[in-house]
Amino acid sequence: MISPEHANHAGMRRLQDRFDSRRLADRLVETLSRTAFSDEDRSFIESRTMSFLATADAAGSADCSYKGGAAGFVRVTDVNEIAFPSYDGNGMFRSIGNVLVNPAVALLFVDFVEPRRLRVNGAAHVQFDDPLLEQFAGAQLVVRVRAAHIFPNCRRYIHRMLTMEPSPYVPRAGYRPPVPAWKRSDTFRDVLPVGSDPNFGQATTNIHQRNAKFGSDPSISNQHPRRKP
Repeated sequence: MISPEHANHAGMRRLQDRFDSRRLADRLVETLSRTAFSDEDRSFIESRTMSFLATADAAGSADCSYKGGAAGFVRVTDVNEIAFPSYDGNGMFRSIGNVLVNPAVALLFVDFVEPRRLRVNGAAHVQFDDPLLEQFAGAQLVVRVRAAHIFPNCRRYIHRMLTMEPSPYVPRAGYRPPVPAWKRSDTFRDVLPVGSDPNFGQATTNIHQRNAKFGSDPSISNQHPRRKP
């Protein structure tokens, strides 16, 4: 159970009082907010092919990222935990790098066909040797989020949209995604990660080889005890 005072900070209260919405805000927290995923939450989250991830660095500078994958790429792994893979990207690690210095994250899941959205706020942690890693084809890392605040949002401003086709770059077992054009360009080819296949554009060194070279870095995995898949 989340209390209204815990869910609303001074800045929110100031605006709620200005627009006379404090009572409404409190009722929303009391009736809709939760700290454990329901069966309906699990079904909704695991049916999504995308989410938005908000993170911040140690100084509080915010960043927001789109995360996409096949349905089920975000999994509910415990009553208050979700996990998702970090796929090959541009190598900057803006989101995951932020998690290493500031675990506070927020995720937004949206259904654009039958308008609906769900927010999940909590603390994230990363493990290089997470037992789920082998279950996510193409994953470099697995991110787990311990939810502290789960709540739906009003759907009225969600535009109805249909997916024309899934991205051909989404990893899956037994499939090699095409190489993004920018990785083929002369501007970046010479700075791709060591071990990358120049015809594939993605590092081929597996997790065990990377851990053998760099170690599993316990500073990344010590925030929460490891859980079974």
